[in-house]
Amino acid sequence: MSQLFRRKSVNVMISQSQNKTLSRSMGIMDLIFLGVGCVIGTGIFVVTGVVAAESAGPAIILSFVLAGIACALAAFCYAEFSSAVPLSGSVYTYTYATLGELFAFLIGWDLMMEYVLAIAAVATGWSAYFQSLIAGFNINLPASITSAPGMGKGGLVDLPAMLIILAITALVSKGVTESIKFNNIMVFVKLAVILLFIIVGVWYVKPDNWTPFMPFGFNGVITGAATVFFAYIGFDVIATASEEVKNPGKTMPIGIIGSLAICTVLYIAVSAVLTGMIPFTQLGVGAPVSLALESVGQDAIAGIISIGAVMGITTVILALIYAQVRLSYAMSRDGLLPKMLSSVNNKTKTPFRNTWLTGIIAACIAGFVDLSTLAHLVNMGTLAAFTLISIAIIVLRKKFPELKGSFRVPLVPVLPIISALLCIGLAISLPGITWIAFVIWLAVGTVIYFVFSRKNSKLNN
Repeated sequence: MSQLFRRKSVNVMISQSQNKTLSRSMGIMDLIFLGVGCVIGTGIFVVTGVVAAESAGPAIILSFVLAGIACALAAFCYAEFSSAVPLSGSVYTYTYATLGELFAFLIGWDLMMEYVLAIAAVATGWSAYFQSLIAGFNINLPASITSAPGMGKGGLVDLPAMLIILAITALVSKGVTESIKFNNIMVFVKLAVILLFIIVGVWYVKPDNWTPFMPFGFNGVITGAATVFFAYIGFDVIATASEEVKNPGKTMPIGIIGSLAICTVLYIAVSAVLTGMIPFTQLGVGAPVSLALESVGQDAIAGIISIGAVMGITTVILALIYAQVRLSYAMSRDGLLPKMLSSVNNKTKTPFRNTWLTGIIAACIAGFVDLSTLAHLVNMGTLAAFTLISIAIIVLRKKFPELKGSFRVPLVPVLPIISALLCIGLAISLPGITWIAFVIWLAVGTVIYFVFSRKNSKLNN
């Protein structure tokens, strides 16, 4: 039992990170753009309309506020950990230092599933948007190469989804500097497109469309908050970048909280304008933002929004690949995964082989697997991570009072307990099949831990 819950010394972790195998080249704006790049994707272009039409009405604004508060509680925990223990691996590393090896491995294993499935799912969405965009130029790809088998579209492989993953993989493998520059440019364009919608759309807002403001009652607002909560998934990927950040003790909390704040403001602003432009009952479509603009005769702006959506989803794929590689890199360095995953290329200063392995696996899933059943597992993985980090911050304060970061979570243990309970409540609302798949995945991880990881752990030496 003592082996299962053995903890890795924070001092040992920090000494490992000081070997400088990874290049420290990221600043505050790079971190914020990494977070915004991962969070702002299909959520702002699709989820806002669907939730308004089916759950909350114009009160979706309140749903985003409530979901933002729930995420902020977890973000506070990430911010303190990332400044006190500025290491790659995110919640895996934090759990290793506080709750022990078995919990650390299982949450790392859980996040690996989450990231890979999320990469594949987002790439599938990118493929759909891309096909819609080029169809506007009378370019139509054959059905056999535009969807995975089993989706009822007669497809054999979703080739666009595979190609975008492999293209982003090639970029990420070249180096952090190149990846971050690309991400920053794409995020800048994405933010410009969103602001364009707000600036143009606000002139077409009719206050009468906000009445009734809460057509489904307060229960609808709560249901909407549970749904849009998942539109915030992604800000935690910032925590995986700690070892490639300049002065992480100060910049990490700013990056995490800053990106979440920007995303919350944008979600609220877009929701307010969208529900003010046309009645919320008409927003339950795949592209509600474009629909709203077309309804007021702004077809050209609607086309620009479609281009922005494709760019926006591209940055999500980049951030997720980056996070997955840094997580498995940290686990491999600790001996819990095969050594090749922590091998760093001398020229690119990146885990080159790990990056390509991740990209190829995610591309195969996106190309050949119907993700409709597996999509909820992404949500489950995030909620599990948020729950564990909320518990771990309490342990950190009690067991390691000497580790004081530049940011401190207020009202410990009250706020972390509330955060954990909120996440557990949201997880319970997920479908039963999701829980079954989640338990099976953890069972497989447990077997791997006892067969391979426990024996090869660096703590055995």
